[in-house]
Amino acid sequence: MTASPAIRPYRPGDRPALEDICVRTAHHGEDSRPHYADPGIFPATFATPYVRLEPDLAFVLDDGRGGAVGYILGAADTPRFAAAFRTRWLPLVADRYPAPPGPPRTPDEAMAGMLHHPERMVLPELAGHPAHLHIDLLPAWQGRGHGRRLMRTFLHALQDKGVPAVHLAMSKANTRAGAFYDRMGFEVIDVPEPGEAVFLGRTTQALDRL
Repeated sequence: MTASPAIRPYRPGDRPALEDICVRTAHHGEDSRPHYADPGIFPATFATPYVRLEPDLAFVLDDGRGGAVGYILGAADTPRFAAAFRTRWLPLVADRYPAPPGPPRTPDEAMAGMLHHPERMVLPELAGHPAHLHIDLLPAWQGRGHGRRLMRTFLHALQDKGVPAVHLAMSKANTRAGAFYDRMGFEVIDVPEPGEAVFLGRTTQALDRL
């Protein structure tokens, strides 16, 4: 008998599924493959370094058969994570995704520029929300309450670590995600010149309201 879907800690064997989920949801919440020559840069930037550097803050939605169909992951201390990203993660992927030689000319080069500049994560306006997160679910698993359960699990983990608040960056074009974060109690953080992103944050308290 197949078990029910459940939230569980990330396991190393989940990595291919996690990277696939990231690629299939990276373009404003939709599949990035039609838009990038090598969409593997998305998990290399926004997923895999987290499970390598902070695996205790990585959780997956298991489909009940052992397969990951969604995830939430992040970092408890963003400046510390950005430093570890540069020293411990970037050397592992820099050859596959070299830094662009000048201003980015393609979507792939724009993403490579982000990969090679982890310090972009550290903004003074976000200091009051030291943790940050990424959450993604395959389309068939969205809108069924699983995102809320993943978020609650992650926020509890941060609370257990004594982290007071968390932030995330969201594409302004991803209106569906914006509605979800609003229901999760996130509010806009005023960041000068955020570009195509909007920054949202909330405390790790009052989780009974989720």
